[in-house]
Amino acid sequence: MRRPAAPFHEHAVREEVERLCREHGLAFRRDRFGNVLVRLHTARVRPLVLAAHMDHPGFEIVRRRGAACRVRFQGGVGDSWFRPGLPLRLMPSGARAALGPRVGKDKTFELIPRQPVDSADAFAVWEMEDFSVRNGRIHGRACDDLIGVAAILATLIELKRKRARVNVIGVLSRAEEIGFRGALAVADSGALPRTSLVISLETSRELPGVRMDSGVILRVGDRALVFDPKAGRFLSEVALDLQRRNRSFQFQRALMSGGTCEGTVYQEFGFQTAAVCVALGNYHNCAPRNRIAPEFVSVKDACGMVDLLVHAARCMPKYERMTSALPARLRRLLRNARRRLLTSAT
Repeated sequence: MRRPAAPFHEHAVREEVERLCREHGLAFRRDRFGNVLVRLHTARVRPLVLAAHMDHPGFEIVRRRGAACRVRFQGGVGDSWFRPGLPLRLMPSGARAALGPRVGKDKTFELIPRQPVDSADAFAVWEMEDFSVRNGRIHGRACDDLIGVAAILATLIELKRKRARVNVIGVLSRAEEIGFRGALAVADSGALPRTSLVISLETSRELPGVRMDSGVILRVGDRALVFDPKAGRFLSEVALDLQRRNRSFQFQRALMSGGTCEGTVYQEFGFQTAAVCVALGNYHNCAPRNRIAPEFVSVKDACGMVDLLVHAARCMPKYERMTSALPARLRRLLRNARRRLLTSAT
């Protein structure tokens, strides 16, 4: 989270991802679109794909004339949050600037430099704390979706440490905030086995029925789609089994309709898809009273997401057995129902 990023400008986050992979001996590669695929393949089992994105809403420098610059905002933030004078940080130099007046109808603004603009500067982010932990909460500019990225890496590191027999692929994609660009490229590329079970990882704004600090959320669907019922049943069974083993583990289940996630992309491209998330405060840095402020999530929820994913990876060989319990129970009920219904029909 100390590596600022914006759509198409995820290079510093990607370098950190690859550094962690090298440090822990995880096999990884970049595809030709700049996405990172990390794989831990220690058994011949059905692949489990964990997907998250490396970018966060930010500004792209779109025009330079001497010391003057214009920036265009990339990502989902409402008009009322943009006010002249808001502090920005130019990247990669780290120079300070401020948001100037709006230019035209799209989210393009004049940039007011506070320090000289470096010729290498290509984008800008809100000037705020990158990362901190206070009172059990992670605070920073970009919990969305770097918590998901960190959860994928933590899951793979833990599975490798335990020498688990798994087949897991982490997909760390680019430019999600402006239309799932990286995920679309991966889904269409043939890089993922068609038999994969894909789990999309996100942070998602709190909605009625879910609470921060109450555990990882099994995401039934997003604003666009309801995800695969059998895949969702598998995650529910995994979560219940984990809860039986560890009574402190908590989870929730909800339709998180506040936005659309990469799960929609993978499902529409024919992959069996499920999703998980953790509750997010100040979604896209949009705080009450039109303030720009750090996002935040619960440490407990984020760690619970890793615990769930580790257990899901280890349970993949039992996928069919774990998902067949409900149909078998319904068939038993049907047999009993027929007998009683027939004897009481007249």
